[in-house]
Amino acid sequence: MDVLFKLLTFLPWPDWLAMALFFGGWVTYARLAKQRADVQPSVLATTNRWRWHWMLQATRRENRIVDSAIVQNLSASPQFFASTSILVIGGLLAVLGTTEKTAELLRDLPLAARTSVLVFDLKLVLLTAIFVYSFFRFTWSLRQYTFCAILVGAMPEAARIEESSRQAFADRAGRVMGLAAETFNDGLRGYYLAFAVVAWFFSAWAFMIATLAVLWVLYQREFRSEVLVALRDGLQ
Repeated sequence: MDVLFKLLTFLPWPDWLAMALFFGGWVTYARLAKQRADVQPSVLATTNRWRWHWMLQATRRENRIVDSAIVQNLSASPQFFASTSILVIGGLLAVLGTTEKTAELLRDLPLAARTSVLVFDLKLVLLTAIFVYSFFRFTWSLRQYTFCAILVGAMPEAARIEESSRQAFADRAGRVMGLAAETFNDGLRGYYLAFAVVAWFFSAWAFMIATLAVLWVLYQREFRSEVLVALRDGLQ
């Protein structure tokens, strides 16, 4: 009981509430976004249909050089963000080594919360953990795009593939493409939510407001954006 009490008093209750809202909102939004996509197609679900059409058309082409080039270009995005994540993680670890000086500088900022060095370290650790998570998602997305390149290279010749096999191959390749894009989307979502954690350095209330704001932005872009309307209209 004493250990539990010390743990609960380690942070003020607004900070615990902000952390619960952050992790609960992240997990809940990720699940609801995937479930809602079956009722109201999201950007990811809609582009997955376009990926299926792409793979179906690729099975009808004799020359797939363009398709291979597109896969390579798609893999450039997770590669860029994975490299960026390493730089961000290195910078945050460097700050962890000088937390006392950094905390003093932060106290001089207007509206910044006055916290202990230990609590400041906790905020940096959380921020670092998010970028580590994003790094693993980006690198896994990158590997999945290499699998997509293998599938494109393994496509049978257009004249020798039956229509039923063509559909099955498009389903398989489109599914792998969609998984790569979904994994990349997970990492990118971590980047967005990392900005909410930055607000925690100012106050727990700013953290909560920033979390809700980021989730709202994610929802608008995935389910209410103009590009979604354009993609969806092209499939009708």
